Formats: sequence, C-alpha cells, structure tokens
Amino acid sequence: MAVERDVRVQHVNFIASDSGLRVLAEELGIQGRSNLLRQILGAESGSSTRSNKTGSNKKSSNKSPRISTLPPNSSSKIEEQANADIGANVASGSYPADAMIVLPCSVGTLARIANGIASHLIERAADVCLKEKRPLVLCVRETPLNKIHIRNLYRAADAGATVFPLIPAYYYRPASLDDMAREFAYRVLAQLGLTQPDAFQWKS
Repeated sequence: MAVERDVRVQHVNFIASDSGLRVLAEELGIQGRSNLLRQILGAESGSSTRSNKTGSNKKSSNKSPRISTLPPNSSSKIEEQANADIGANVASGSYPADAMIVLPCSVGTLARIANGIASHLIERAADVCLKEKRPLVLCVRETPLNKIHIRNLYRAADAGATVFPLIPAYYYRPASLDDMAREFAYRVLAQLGLTQPDAFQWKS
C-alpha cells in the first residue's frame, strides 16, 4: 500500500462502519461475516500506537474498541478504531491528526457530517477536522443525486470539506480494475499533499 511506502505517513487511524464493512465484503467476494477487517486488509495493515495521521477510510464497527484484531505480522502504521468509540483519540481536537479521508462516503454519512450530527466516531472525527480547519476529503459514492444529496454536498463543501466523488479516470488507459483503484487512491492522497511517484501525470 502507498501508506506503507510513504515515510511522510506516520500513522493511520482506520475506522469502519458495519455497513461499510458489509459492502466491502460483498464487493471483494469475502465469504462469511466474521473477522471482516482482517480478511479485507490481510497483512497490509495492523494495530499500533498513536502518531499524527488520521486516514479514515470509511470506518470501524459498532462494538467496543478493538486493540489487536489484525494479523500480528501486519503494519504498525494502521490502527483500527471502533466506530462506536466516541471517546477515541481522533474525537478530540487536541489529538494532532493532519487530515481525514472518508472512502467511500455514503450519502447517509455525508448528511450527518454536513449537518453536524456526530453520533459515531466517523462523523465526530470529520466534525473535528472541520472545526479545526484540517483537510477533510469526502469520496462520495452515489448516483443519481437528489436535491437532498446536492444540498448536503454544498453544506459540506461550504464548511470546508473537499468533495471528491468516486469517479475513476480513463484517459491514462488503465489495464485493470486494480489500476483504476490505485490511481484513484493516488489522486485522493494528492489532495492531502501526499503525491505518489507512480501516479499518472498528463503530458501535453
């Protein structure tokens, strides 16, 4: 993963909602519903201690905080946090998080963030980013959009969030779905100033 190679990224707090984990399991063809996060991330991530990077890739389950549910040989950069743990470190503006990414961002999560409803850790961490003037990238996943969605997109952008819809690029002629997903991730990271050396750059 890009975060593994990038020395600028010291730590990632990973939070996943139950519905987010279910969608990931369906789309990745994971069988069963137990240990979903371990199956999704495999050896690419793990639990750790604190630092100063909040990468919230749409986010953790509604159970008590989990400390070490990922493989023992996994990365020390990624710490899993429970979406129900409203008292987690990223819920406070005093925690030195640099930025937050919600990926994917459902229109339900968008609505709660745009209207300041912070009943779970995902929304609370996003609210903290907005109030502390920190970068917040919302990779919204929905189509078509109704007027409620559009109003909430405006509200979130007006509050300081970057709306970055899940729209893949084709002009660089990706050879596979993995190529498309990787390039999209690179573009999202670039929004935080984390440009990647393998990212495609248009040459006129």
